[in-house]
Amino acid sequence: MSKEIAPILAELRQDHRNMAGLLNLLERQAEAIFGEDEFDLGLMVDIMQYMTAYPDAVHHPKEDKLYAELRAARPDLAQGMARISDEHRTIGGQSILLRDKLVEAASGNMVLRKEIVADALRYVESLRAHMRWEESDLFMRLDKMIADGHDAVETSTVVEYRDPLFGAKVEARFKALYKAIVP
Repeated sequence: MSKEIAPILAELRQDHRNMAGLLNLLERQAEAIFGEDEFDLGLMVDIMQYMTAYPDAVHHPKEDKLYAELRAARPDLAQGMARISDEHRTIGGQSILLRDKLVEAASGNMVLRKEIVADALRYVESLRAHMRWEESDLFMRLDKMIADGHDAVETSTVVEYRDPLFGAKVEARFKALYKAIVP
């Protein structure tokens, strides 16, 4: 089954805006820990549960698929882009590590605050830098490929899973996070 690339790309751009907001919130919470101010560990856990459930599991594989399509259809536009899958794996590893550390801390187990802060800020910066690069480079190359007439991608291997937080219906496990980000 083939789909048009432009709507997938628009969805990925919206995902980036959504993730940027969550990264801002995660960063504020990490800075509150560092400053020994009041922070919400449960909120941080919820953010990272979401980041591993949707961006890592659905969003990044879609980007990988579009990159593979770019490489196959327009190798001239794909030069220098091979790092995308490696970065997705690295960021995925960071998100799992941070999520698990936060879950441990929320469960009452001993986790050093400075480790949580360092891991959270490292994750925030890694994902922000990655999204900036995608927006300014990868997505522009995909836009060029579409403009040049290659506007469809085979999607039978792409996971179709609606966004459990920003989609039409908020999943129960993310309702508290939703309430924290939507006034």
